[in-house]
Amino acid sequence: MTPPDTPPSGRVPFNDLRRTAPMDTLRAAVDEAVTEGDFIHGRAVGDFERRFAARNAAAHCVATSSGTSALQCALAAVGCGPGDEAVTVSATFVATAAAIAHTGAAPVFADIDPATRTARPDQVRAAITARTRAIVPVHLYGHPADPRELAAIGAEHGIPVVADASHAHGATWEGRPAAAYADVSCFSFYPSKNLGAFGDAGALVTDHADIARRARALRDHGREDGETVAIGHNWRMDTLQAAVLGAKLPYLDQWTEARRRAAARYRQLLEDTGLALPAVAAEAGHAYHLYVVRHPRRDALLAELARRGIDARVHYPHPVHRLRPFHGFRTAPKGLPETETLARQCLSLPLFPGITDEETDTVARAVRAALRTVGERAAGPADGAAPDRSHHHRPPETARN
Repeated sequence: MTPPDTPPSGRVPFNDLRRTAPMDTLRAAVDEAVTEGDFIHGRAVGDFERRFAARNAAAHCVATSSGTSALQCALAAVGCGPGDEAVTVSATFVATAAAIAHTGAAPVFADIDPATRTARPDQVRAAITARTRAIVPVHLYGHPADPRELAAIGAEHGIPVVADASHAHGATWEGRPAAAYADVSCFSFYPSKNLGAFGDAGALVTDHADIARRARALRDHGREDGETVAIGHNWRMDTLQAAVLGAKLPYLDQWTEARRRAAARYRQLLEDTGLALPAVAAEAGHAYHLYVVRHPRRDALLAELARRGIDARVHYPHPVHRLRPFHGFRTAPKGLPETETLARQCLSLPLFPGITDEETDTVARAVRAALRTVGERAAGPADGAAPDRSHHHRPPETARN
């Protein structure tokens, strides 16, 4: 399907959080929390935990200060520590591997499926050793990493699955919440996430009462029923963030459907362009936190889109195992070729609940024009992921998380 031949409407933002924010509801929720004056462990925190657990078909939810702290808290709660390993992927934001390393365990990197961009179960299985204490799949971009198969591998080896679901609010597998399959699933509520707070916040969900109990203690300085039972952390979600999330939660389904409609429109408009578009497994309900395409001349395409007023971005330009602090950690024996290819070629197009059909049409026209320009240039080497300069300021087109 070719987009209508109408004049472009100007710059298309990568995201616009203001368009769908239920401002009156949010103001009322924040006003109520401020009036109550209980800013730590306030009523809104427990209320959000109950509702978010139910939404994910989980018995327990533990609200935390960020998605990163949710991951670290969950890993510690299942017993990850010095001398252990956790099998994960390198195609992710650095926080996934950092959370493992902060427990004292070592991340071990498995390769991904090139279609779904998530962990290949056979690669995960091959990476398991006697030291493996957790399997940490990532539901990257909003597509679940085969949760049933990974849960089966974990059960077979007696290893808990701690899923990074930071992109997967609203994602499903076989009609169930994707988060329901893992022993623990961890979410980020960073403002740009599918369900975002007004700052950093996170949560973990689980059916295991013992894991939830340990996590609640660890997030609150190791305290349980007034007694200090562990060396814990200050990983609490504050009441104001819980109030915001509670006000937004009823809108998540309609926002997810809006993302899916925009993704379907992109597919119609771009399926004949030669771009590698997102694939969706038959069992999956994609949450489309990001709409990520692939192209071998990614950097040139990105520059052309920017010249045409399209705010496209890259998630993520460097696989984690290529980042300097992670050079010493183990990868699959044959390397991570699919992970490397994704990092060289991935490009995120604008997609958010409030994006209009006119804007998706404008993006599609710009993509087609940019592809023609890139294709007409003198042949050169395919674009590649730049050397790690993570200690320097990142250019604006590279995303933080």
